[in-house]
Amino acid sequence: QVQLVESGGGLVQAGGSLTLSCAVSGRTFIIINMAWFRQAPGKEREFGAGIGWNDDTPYYADSVKGRFTISKDHIKNTVDLHMNSLKPEDTAVYYCAADIDPKKMVFPTRVYEYDYWGQGTQVNVSS
Repeated sequence: QVQLVESGGGLVQAGGSLTLSCAVSGRTFIIINMAWFRQAPGKEREFGAGIGWNDDTPYYADSVKGRFTISKDHIKNTVDLHMNSLKPEDTAVYYCAADIDPKKMVFPTRVYEYDYWGQGTQVNVSS
């Protein structure tokens, strides 16, 4: 099992910055990919950013590219999402997710491709 706990959410003004952190514990050696998803009220959960657990290649949705940066720390076992130039449309619950399937040929961006999820952290961006 893998446990994921998000933190760092809150209220920020448009144009501001916020960093989310995902604490990863349990059987971390089985993790292949990590990602941040988000879900706005009334909308489906969507991929935001991801990174391979054993490599540093980042992946970003077009909506956050150039504004968000994903990073990981194997010493602390955390995956962070650094969010800059925040917009009101970034308001959502942000979820950390882990994928343990080693057979994927492309980086997973769909909800069903992830096996473990955190409880989510709320981000509100005011205009």
